[in-house]
Amino acid sequence: MNSALSPLKVTTDSAAAVSGRSAPNYGLPAAELTAAIQSACSRIAPLWPLQHFVAVNPFLGLSERAFADACTLAAESGAGDMLMPTRFYAEQYRRGRIRTADIGQALALTGSGMALEQCLAELHDARPAPADPEPPRWPTLADHLDAAYGSRWAAFVTDEISKWCAAYFDEGQASWRMPWRDRPLYAAWRRAAAFDRTPELAGISGFRRYVAGLPDKPFEAVAQIVAAIGIPAERWADFCYRQLLTIAGWSAWLRQKNWHGQPEQAGAAMLELLAIRLAYEHALLVGVAGPADIEAWQHIWQTQAQAAAEAGRATEIRHVLQTAYELATQRGLLRQLAASPAVAAVEPAAGKALQAVFCIDVRSEVYRRALEAVSGEIETLGFAGFFGFPIEYIGLGHHRGQAQCPVLLQPKYRIRESVADADVGDLRKILEKRWLHKRLQRLWKGFKHSAVSCFSYVEISGLSFAGKLLSDSLGLTRTVAKPGSAGLDRAVLGRIGPVITRQRGRLIAKGAVVETGIALGERIELARKALQGMSLTDRFARLVLLCGHGSSTVNNPYAAGLDCGACGGHSGEATARVAAAVLNDREVRAGLAGQGLLIPKETWFIAGLHDTATDTVSLFDLEQVPHFFSADLAQLQDWLEHASQLARRERAPGLGLAVGNAAGLLKAMAQRSRDWAQVRPEWGLAGNAAFVAAPRQRSLSARFDGRAFLHNYDYRQDGDGAILNLIMTAPMVVASWINLQYYASSVDNRRFGSGNKVLHNVVGTLGILEGNGGDLRTGLPWQSLHDGRNLRHEPLRLSVFIEAPAAMIEQVLEHQAGVRQLVENRWLHLLRIDPNQGCCYRYAGPHYWQPVSIDREEF
Repeated sequence: MNSALSPLKVTTDSAAAVSGRSAPNYGLPAAELTAAIQSACSRIAPLWPLQHFVAVNPFLGLSERAFADACTLAAESGAGDMLMPTRFYAEQYRRGRIRTADIGQALALTGSGMALEQCLAELHDARPAPADPEPPRWPTLADHLDAAYGSRWAAFVTDEISKWCAAYFDEGQASWRMPWRDRPLYAAWRRAAAFDRTPELAGISGFRRYVAGLPDKPFEAVAQIVAAIGIPAERWADFCYRQLLTIAGWSAWLRQKNWHGQPEQAGAAMLELLAIRLAYEHALLVGVAGPADIEAWQHIWQTQAQAAAEAGRATEIRHVLQTAYELATQRGLLRQLAASPAVAAVEPAAGKALQAVFCIDVRSEVYRRALEAVSGEIETLGFAGFFGFPIEYIGLGHHRGQAQCPVLLQPKYRIRESVADADVGDLRKILEKRWLHKRLQRLWKGFKHSAVSCFSYVEISGLSFAGKLLSDSLGLTRTVAKPGSAGLDRAVLGRIGPVITRQRGRLIAKGAVVETGIALGERIELARKALQGMSLTDRFARLVLLCGHGSSTVNNPYAAGLDCGACGGHSGEATARVAAAVLNDREVRAGLAGQGLLIPKETWFIAGLHDTATDTVSLFDLEQVPHFFSADLAQLQDWLEHASQLARRERAPGLGLAVGNAAGLLKAMAQRSRDWAQVRPEWGLAGNAAFVAAPRQRSLSARFDGRAFLHNYDYRQDGDGAILNLIMTAPMVVASWINLQYYASSVDNRRFGSGNKVLHNVVGTLGILEGNGGDLRTGLPWQSLHDGRNLRHEPLRLSVFIEAPAAMIEQVLEHQAGVRQLVENRWLHLLRIDPNQGCCYRYAGPHYWQPVSIDREEF
């Protein structure tokens, strides 16, 4: 069961419970405490490791609440501020971006009891936000002591736990591995803490003795500590949640580790981390805090302060202003969509020379417009970048692979890299070369990082690296052939073809021609769903380009975040090549024809890859293209070159590059992408604001400047609503995840983002620390959102536009609880485009759509 769709479970794992005897509960009801821990753990969103870094909704555990309520909870608990400072909205109002009418409409939409005059007065009196964040209204004891005495206990506890987690979860960065990693986290920490005098030197007397006296089982430890601390039962969930938030990064890491496993596994891991954090809290209570400190701190948790109510009113006003800000932004988008003629009145174009299918990633919107501008013989489509093929890709010489599908899914097929038309001797040479290269790298790393040789290595070899540092700085070295190709033998790149395996059977592809393996029925089903999902079921062009995407950057821990999120944070090359191979298969085409989906013999599918850092497109398996497509292929390459030039010209000002001539601009972008000191190789998905599911004709005349996810959808080809159901439960949800990650990192980068990219240190190859300590950072670095003067990503909740009858959309909402939560709890805005008239309606509740007026404001 996918843990994203099921509640996190925590069990009492004591030996007594296992043997059938009742577990010691230290005077606490075990069931009630278990429920409280489950609630606390479920509020934590997952964090994927750097190698597979993908955008995640940081409010995932709060989605069952209304957005406004979540804002209040996040502020009170110390999770972070989910709204911009009032000064930000005041500036937007002063510039005319937000109008008084927008605020009035926002008051009506949010159901706020505030008066319009109150909101306007707040804008008029807006003051600059304080430099330091407000202390959490749910303080830990460490927070309370720091506020009272100016100590740094909160930072110390976070550093200590982060230190042990980094050692325990290390995935190969450390030369010396932490012992006791074969034990559960809590047991390993207790064993290691027996030798660590750091807490005692910091002032927690008898810490090692205290840890030795803790129960062996984490649930028993939590129960004992909660009973001793004296927090009222109704606050247990909030108290445990606050404890986890002090190590939010590592909590998120543990939430992810068992994402596709059983909920009990993730719950057990987080329970162990909670037990460790509570142990430090109780140790401070026993060994540091005085009776007056303890009483004052407990009083905070036992009462509701008036300050919380006042802060709640301020949050309510900012929530109204945030909604007004989003309504103001929607006006221009509505204007552009309304400018297109009614799709029902437009007959789909026939006889196109090229159909190019791109990922719905917002960066593809720029390139799609550029390609369409090159020739009227080109039609572009938008679809999820894994093209409906949930695969695991295993590189040549590797035993384990990488999931190249959305993290909401699990891969169904294994793709093994192979060399087309190679004999055993060729394969052995390639594998030996790769093995030797990796072996030498490990030995060299071990020598550099060894406790014996690290200092002498720097003294002896330091100056010899001057030349490499210079060439790296000039962009002469650290080149990347194409996204995802680092480490491959360049002489072999052109000969690599996919080999697809499953639990049973084996599918071999020489070049792009599928021969045997996966059951034919499954291949046909994959192809049918992919074509229907992208609304490509007739009027096929001679060439159909399936264009994945990736980004070629160097010295960038967040590189995966610039690759394809639909491919699990990897390049889309493998999925595009497999999809093209299957769709070119004669047996698959015959099976599709039997189902009424006819692909002409004169149509050929080609796999490509869009490098979003340089706007170049690479094509694959060209040697397999039949010779009678030679002229078409030459024309395609010429069109792509012209489109790339147009896309670069459009993106250049945003990167601070002079447009100049085409060759100079390409060189500048290529140098930027391989500059090891570049903190902004590209802007990624910054600026994303809208998701449009409609025929391309609806948005053909619009220019969204790389701010919209564009998914092709024609409701007339979706009689049972299955395609719309898939779009709203997968691509739309993923787009919302991306949007909310960028949103959160913008409004409160200190808590939801990852801070200054220049200060990042990779820890355990799995995450980032900012500086040399602190918690594992989540979210995006500030440089990915801000250009040094202005925000490049406006913090806006996603506006979703779907062109379909209301009944079809409501059918999905009725049957998909997770999607219904996103919509009805206002985590996104849902609007419907009338297929016949082109007018828009806003979802305001079950079976209730409000007409939306359109004016001429720019987007």
